[in-house]
Amino acid sequence: MAAKGRTELEVGADGVAVITICNPPVNSLSVDVLYSLKESYEEALQRSDVKAIVVTGKGGKFSGGFDISSFGGVQGGQTVQPKVGYIAIDILTDTLEAAKKPSVAAIDGLALGGGLEVAMACHARIATPTAQLGLPELQLGIIPGFGGTQRLPRLVGLTKSLEMMLLSKPIKGGEAHELGLVDALVSPNDLVNIARQWALDIYELRRPWIKSLYKTDKLEPLGEAREILKFARAQAQKQAANLHHPLVCIDVVEEGIVAGPRAGLWKEATAFQDLLFSDTCKSLVHVFFSQRATSKIPGATDLGLMPRKISKVAILGGGLMGSGIATAMILSNYPVILKEVNEKFLNAGIDRIKANLQSRVRKGKMTDERYEKAMSLVTGVLDYEHFKDVDLVIEAVIENVKLKQQIFSDLEKYCPSHCILASNTSTIDLNLIGEKTKFQDRIVGAHFFSPAHVMPLLEIVRTQRTSPQVVVDLLDVGRKIKKTPIVVGNCTGFAVNRMFFPYTQSALFYVDLGMDVYKIDRACTKFGMPMGPFRLADLVGFGVAVATGMQYLENFPERVYKSMLLPLMMEDNRAGEATQKGFYKYEGKRKATPDPEIMKYIEKSRSMAGVTPDPELLKLTEKDIVEMVFFPVINEACRVLDEGIAVKASDLDIASIFGMGFPPYRGGVMYWADSMGAKYIHGKLEEWTKRYGGFFKPCSYLAERAAKGIPLSAPAKKVPARL
Repeated sequence: MAAKGRTELEVGADGVAVITICNPPVNSLSVDVLYSLKESYEEALQRSDVKAIVVTGKGGKFSGGFDISSFGGVQGGQTVQPKVGYIAIDILTDTLEAAKKPSVAAIDGLALGGGLEVAMACHARIATPTAQLGLPELQLGIIPGFGGTQRLPRLVGLTKSLEMMLLSKPIKGGEAHELGLVDALVSPNDLVNIARQWALDIYELRRPWIKSLYKTDKLEPLGEAREILKFARAQAQKQAANLHHPLVCIDVVEEGIVAGPRAGLWKEATAFQDLLFSDTCKSLVHVFFSQRATSKIPGATDLGLMPRKISKVAILGGGLMGSGIATAMILSNYPVILKEVNEKFLNAGIDRIKANLQSRVRKGKMTDERYEKAMSLVTGVLDYEHFKDVDLVIEAVIENVKLKQQIFSDLEKYCPSHCILASNTSTIDLNLIGEKTKFQDRIVGAHFFSPAHVMPLLEIVRTQRTSPQVVVDLLDVGRKIKKTPIVVGNCTGFAVNRMFFPYTQSALFYVDLGMDVYKIDRACTKFGMPMGPFRLADLVGFGVAVATGMQYLENFPERVYKSMLLPLMMEDNRAGEATQKGFYKYEGKRKATPDPEIMKYIEKSRSMAGVTPDPELLKLTEKDIVEMVFFPVINEACRVLDEGIAVKASDLDIASIFGMGFPPYRGGVMYWADSMGAKYIHGKLEEWTKRYGGFFKPCSYLAERAAKGIPLSAPAKKVPARL
C-alpha cells in the first residue's frame, strides 16, 4: 500500500521548526496530512527549543489543495469525515493561527485551495515569483472550506478576493506580492532560509505578527462592501443562472464582514458540508476525474510506447479551421508550414492567423514580442516541396471525399516515411479518405472544433489500421497544445458529431410539427447550453449543416429526419451568420435577433413534408422540450458506446462538454442520462416512436439496460469492436 500523506518536523539550531507537507505528487491535503499537521504543530509548540515555525511543501510544491479523490468516499458514506468545522476552526484557526509561536508559510510551486488556506492561517507568507496561489474550489461545485472565504478578503480586499474565488482564478507570486497576499518574493534556493529568518524576526518583534482572520485594513466600509457583494451576485446570476454555489460563496463572505470572522467561519463550514453532497459537486468531481482519464487508451497507452518528437507540422488549407489549427500550433511553439492552392487563399489564411493572435494581444494575453515570435513560426507555401522534413500533416480542406483522397495520395509521395497523415474531417470515414494510400497505419483523424485555437477538445480518430505509436504521438501533441484529447473509433461523424447530429435534427423535426424555433433555443440555453440548435446552425453555416446531414442520411437513413427548411432558406441566401441572416438576423457585433421572416420558410417546409402542426407539442414545458431534443442525442451516444466507437462513457461526457458546450455541472451527456435513468429515457423514446416514427426508436443497448436497470455508463462486458 502507498504511504499515507504526512508532515515531517525538523528543528534547527536557530530554534525554527520546519514542518514539511509530504504527499506526492502535489502534496495534497488528505485528512491524514491535516491530522499530522496538527500533531507536528502541537509538538513544535510544546518544545522549549522551538521559537518559531515555518510551513512548507516537499519537492518544490507547497500544496495543490485538498485531496479530491477522497470526495467520492465521503459522498458515498464510505469515508468518515471530521466533524463540521474541525479543519477550518480547530486545526487552522485555533491551532495554527492562535499559536503562541509565530509561523511563516514558505510557498513554491502550487498553493491552491486548502494549500493556500493553510498558508493564510500562518502569520506571514513568503513565495517564489512563479508560485501559483488561488482558491479554485468553485470549479468543483463547492466553496473554500478551510477559512478561505474569510481570510482572502482580509488579505487582498473584497473585489479581488471575489474575482479569485468566483472565477477560480489563480495568481502568480508577483501579483500576490503586489496585492499583499504574500509578504516577500524570493528565489526557490533562498525560500526556506529567508522564511526561517522572517519567523525569528516576528518572534523577536522586528516584524509584525499578523493574524489575517482579524485584519480589517483591506476591507471596504460596510455600505461599500454591500454594493460590491450586490454587484457580484448580479454577475454570478448572469454568468451561471443554474448554479447555486457561487451565491452561497458570496453569502458566506458577507457573513464574515457583517457578523465577524468567527461567525463567517461557522457559516462557511456548514455551507461547505451541504455543497459537498450536492448534485453539482458530484457532477463536477465526475468531470474532473473523467477529463484526466481520457488519455488512458487500451491498445495504445498501455504498451509502453514513448511519443516521438514532432519538430515540424504542415497544415493543408488556410480556411477557418486550418488557420485556427495553425494558431494553436504556433502558440505552443511548433513551426508550421501552411499550404494553399493559390496566393490569394494563402494570404487570406496568413491574415486569419494574424487576426487570431492580434485578438490575444488586444486582450492582454500576449505581448507584441510574443506575437512576432509566433508569426515567425509560420511559412506559407503553394506546393509540396517543403514537406520533405515534416513529422505531422493535418489536412483541413473542405468536406469533399475525392479531394481528400487525392491529397492523401500526394502526401504519401512527398512526406517522409515516418510522417503522420492526419485529417481534420468532422464526418467522413477515414478508410474512405485513405482508400488510395499504401501506408494506412499512418492515417489518423485529428478533429478540432471551431474555433480550433480556442475550443479545448481534440478528437483523435483511429481506424483499425492506425498504429498505436501514431495515437501516442498525437496524444502528446494534444497535451502540448493544451487540448483535452479523446481517442475514438472510426465511423461517419466519429463520436462527437455523430452523437450530436440528432440535436439539430430533432429540433428541425419539431419545427415542422409546429414548435417555435426561438422557444426551442431558449429552452436549451436555459438548460445550460451555450446556444440552442438553431443559433448553432447559424454559427456553423447551413452549407456545412446540409453537407454533414447528407453524410448521415447516406449512412443512417432509418433515423435521419430530412427537413427541407435549411435548403429552402439557402435558396434565398439565408445561410447563417456569415450571410447576416439565418434563423436570426445579425447586425453589428454578432448580435442575434429573432426574425419573423423565417415563418414563410417554415410554412413551406411543413407543406413539403406534408405534416400538420401537433397541438400537443405547443403545450410542452421547457423541461419537455429539453428532453425531446436531448433524448435522441443520448440514444445515439448509446449506439456509439455499443459499437465501441468510444472507449468509455466518461469520454463521451468530456466530449459533450468540451466539444459541444454541454453544461459541465450536469456531468456530461451520459452522466446526466444516468441521473434520470435508462428506464425513463427508454419509456419517453418509445412513446415518441409510436407517435412520430422511427427517428426516436430506442437502440438495443438502451432497451437492454432499461429492462435490466443497469446504468447507461456502466462498462459493457464485450470488447469494443472498433478500437
